[in-house]
Amino acid sequence: MPSGRGLRSRVAAKLRAESSVLLMVGLFVAACISGCSGFTTAKNSAPPTLGTISATPTTLNFGNVAIGSNSSQTFTLTNPSTTSVTVSQATISSSSYKLVNVSLPMTVAAGQSVTASIEFVPQTTGSIGATLSVVSTASNATISIALAGTGVQGQLVASPASVSFGSVLVGGNSAQTVTLSNTGSVSLTISQASVSGAGFTLSGLTLPLTLNAGSNSTFHVTFAPTVSGNASGSTAITSNASNPSLSINLSGTGIQPQISATPSSVSFGSVATGSTSTQTIRLSNPGTANLTITQAAVSGAGFSISGLTVPLTIAPGNSATFDAAFAPASVGSVTGSVALTSNAPNSPMSISLSGSGVAASALLTANPTSVNFGNIQVGNTGTQNVTLTNTGNATVTISQVTVSGSGFAATGVTATQTLTVGQSLTMTVTFTPNTTGNASGTVSIASNATNSPTVVSLTGGSHLVDLSWTASTTSTVVGYNIYRGTTNNGPYSLKLNSTPVPGVTFTDTNVQSSLTYYYVVTAVDSSGVESVYSNQASATIP
Repeated sequence: MPSGRGLRSRVAAKLRAESSVLLMVGLFVAACISGCSGFTTAKNSAPPTLGTISATPTTLNFGNVAIGSNSSQTFTLTNPSTTSVTVSQATISSSSYKLVNVSLPMTVAAGQSVTASIEFVPQTTGSIGATLSVVSTASNATISIALAGTGVQGQLVASPASVSFGSVLVGGNSAQTVTLSNTGSVSLTISQASVSGAGFTLSGLTLPLTLNAGSNSTFHVTFAPTVSGNASGSTAITSNASNPSLSINLSGTGIQPQISATPSSVSFGSVATGSTSTQTIRLSNPGTANLTITQAAVSGAGFSISGLTVPLTIAPGNSATFDAAFAPASVGSVTGSVALTSNAPNSPMSISLSGSGVAASALLTANPTSVNFGNIQVGNTGTQNVTLTNTGNATVTISQVTVSGSGFAATGVTATQTLTVGQSLTMTVTFTPNTTGNASGTVSIASNATNSPTVVSLTGGSHLVDLSWTASTTSTVVGYNIYRGTTNNGPYSLKLNSTPVPGVTFTDTNVQSSLTYYYVVTAVDSSGVESVYSNQASATIP
C-alpha cells in the first residue's frame, strides 16, 4: 500500500494541474476581454452535455428466408441520457436488407426509446451478412447492429424429365403421369402451367399450387393425335423455385391403319348357271398401325366369299387374301358388293361385284384331235400328249374314258374328273405294237359336255425293210456297207451301218409310213476300199 505521503503528493499534483487549467481559462477570458469588442464583462461557462444512444438488440438473425419473400424484425434505439439525440443517418451494407417505417432525421428525446423495423429480402441463396450503421448527435456518434440471414429457395424437379408417348393410333389417346417434386429446403409455388404441340394436353394441375420442401404433386399429359406422323411439344411450368421455368419435352407418333383391295372391283363376266367362278382379292395395309377387320358382309344374288375369318389383323405393310365367288342361279346380269368394316379411316370399304348368268353350255375340246405315232418297232413304245380343255361356259364332268385299237393306251384322264370353265388337263396316249403292220384306234371321252363323246383318233404302224444280196467272189472282201436314199437312183445320203456288215442280210427298222426308200450295197476289202454301188433295190412303207 502506498504511504499517506505519497497519496498527498498525487493530490497536490492534481491540484496543481487544475490550477493550471484555471490559469489558462483566466488567460483566455482576459484575452477575450481585451480583444472582443462589445464585451465589457466576462464570466465562466461549461461545454454543453451530449446525450447517448444504445440499440437493442445489437444483433438480428433472420434465419432462412425464401428468395422472393421477406422477413421483418424490430430493434429499439434508446436515449438514457438527459439530452435529446438526433439520428441523422442509417445505412445498411447489403441491398438484401431494408429499413422500414423510419423517417430521418429522427429525434429521440431524453429518456425515450424509438422502435424501427428491418426487412430481409434475399436476392440470392446462401448466407447474407450486413451491418446497420446509425449516425446521431449522441456522444457515441455511430452505433452498429449486426444483421444475418440466409436466402433459400425451392427446387422443382419433374419425373420423368421428358415424356415419349411412342406410337398412338389417330383418333385414340395415351396419357402419362408426371410428378413434380420440391427438392429444395423451403416451399415453392407453381403459378402457371402451359402445353404446346399439336395433340398434347395436360390435366390434374390446379394453380396456384404450393409444394412444401420434400413434397410432390402429379398431373397428366395426354397425346391424342389427329393426323399420322411424328409430333413434338413441351410443358412449361412457372414457379418461384430456383429454376423458375421448368420445361418438359413431349414427343409421340400418330399412327393410322389403311386398307386397300386389289382388285378394287371384281367382274366375273359370263358364268353359266349352275357353275361357279372364283376370283382372289388381296387386302393390304399400307398404313402405320395394325389394321383390324371386324366384319365382312356380301350382297348380291349368287355372290359369296370364303377364306376371310374375322376379326382379322393385318400388320403395316402386310396383306391377306380371300376369295369371292359368283354362282348364278338364273340368266341375267347381277351386281353386288363386299363391305369390310375395320379400324381404317375409310371404313367400311366396299368392293363392287358384277357378273352375268348365262345358259349352261359345256364343251370338251381335244388338241390334237388325231395322233399319228408313225413307225414304232415291235416291242417299243411311242408317246404323245393330247390336251383336253373345257371351252364351254359350264363345268365339264368326265364320266368314262374308252381306248380302242391294238397297242394303244391312254393315261392322265379318269372318270369323275371335273374341268371348270377354261381348265385343261393333259392326256398321255401311247402305242406299243406287238406285230408289224399298220394299226388304228381311238380314245373316246364321255362327259356331260354337249359334244360328248370327245374322240381322238389314233394311227401307227410297225414296219421294217429286210435286205439281202449276193456275196462277192473276191477273196479280200471282208464285209458290206448299206446306203439308203429317198430319190430313185440316188443320191444315197444315209449310210445305215457303222462297221462293215460281214453277212449278206440287213434289216432297216428306222422307216416311216407312206415313204419309198432306195437301197444300194458296196463290198469292202481288208484295206477299207469299197466297190462301186450294187444295183438299186426299193421298198415302199404302207
